[in-house]
Amino acid sequence: MNKREFLGTAGGAGLSLLLGERLWAQFAALPVERLAEEEDFWLAIRGKYRLKPDYINLENGYYSMQATPVLDAFIERVREVNLEGAYYMRVPQVANKAAVRDKLAAMAGCSPDELCITRNTTESLDTVMNGFDWKQGDEAVMAAQDYGHMLAQFRLIARRYGTVNKIVSVPADPKSDDEVVKVYADAITDKTRLLMVSHIVNVTGHILPVRKIADMAHARGVPVLVDGAHAFGHFDYKIPDLGGDYYGASLHKWLGCPLGTGLLYVRRDRIAALWPVFGDNRDLADTDIMKLNHTGTHPVHSDLAIEAAIAFHNSIGTERKEARLRYLQNYWTSKVRGTKNVILNTPTDPKRTCAIANVGIAGMKGVDVSKVLLDKYKIYTAGVDNVAGSVVGARVTPHVFIQPKELDTLVGAITEMARSA
Repeated sequence: MNKREFLGTAGGAGLSLLLGERLWAQFAALPVERLAEEEDFWLAIRGKYRLKPDYINLENGYYSMQATPVLDAFIERVREVNLEGAYYMRVPQVANKAAVRDKLAAMAGCSPDELCITRNTTESLDTVMNGFDWKQGDEAVMAAQDYGHMLAQFRLIARRYGTVNKIVSVPADPKSDDEVVKVYADAITDKTRLLMVSHIVNVTGHILPVRKIADMAHARGVPVLVDGAHAFGHFDYKIPDLGGDYYGASLHKWLGCPLGTGLLYVRRDRIAALWPVFGDNRDLADTDIMKLNHTGTHPVHSDLAIEAAIAFHNSIGTERKEARLRYLQNYWTSKVRGTKNVILNTPTDPKRTCAIANVGIAGMKGVDVSKVLLDKYKIYTAGVDNVAGSVVGARVTPHVFIQPKELDTLVGAITEMARSA
């Protein structure tokens, strides 16, 4: 497939180009749930990645490698920008980035004037937090299970402005959405200025009922900041449908973009009130989201490669990808859940999870579980010892190129470790 064909892929037509018409014809009529279990199909997708043979890679949440067609397009963009040098930066850069932004906004389901391309979720969320005009005594609500650096940013704001952070704890295996919503609702007072919620908890894979939390908070006059670091490109949704006022995501995770790419969404009526983090001599209007996007010279070729990553993602299809990722997680967790000395820190309801899960072994630190998995069984995971969130275990994040037989190796390893605990 040449570059022009690849960048134009979408849906079934994209799969026929990506995998070949004959192979795609075998699977085109299958529902996504059935296709999720068709190993010949996913083996062909696996062939679009270059994988190290040294270990089974079950840590794709931090950084999900680019598929080979995306990597090739990225390298081509690096060469093009390098060839044009300063001319590229001064002449076509802004228009090209805007065109990529438009395609990203279409995927996110929002207007382009509500979205900008950032370098990661942390930059996106910090831009919002630092953009508030905080006063002493103002309160912010967040959860112990939120990403540590976001909690650290709120602590920094508290030190600087005298604000108060109210930290709740999300139930690990809730029986209903209302159980989760109530935890946040009980923390809100008339001093609450902002509520932060994770779309999916990064260490456990728990997908939170963001829309219900946002509706509750809005009814009490509180805006909502959503941490979507692990959600975008992972499962199917549109950002505005979640009801949040601000949304940050990383594109180098589940969308498979180059490192250092992210997005920031700000609902149109919330843009004007945010202060920019950096000064910008373009004298942009207060209502222009690009006032929040000035970071100086940056690796623009990474932004350009987002287009190729979206094309690859669309060629598979969000629903197909989500079904496969959920299938893989349920495949291995169902085999170890309930096993003596095995602790699953992930909800039992499959609707509350997708690819990410966390497994612990009684009496072992999370980092030790991860170390044994790598050293003895050649399985790469991420060790987690989150005391505040009561999560101790190894985070397991399979991607679309992972096969069930590799997860069988994980199950065997967990079973042996549990037996020895």
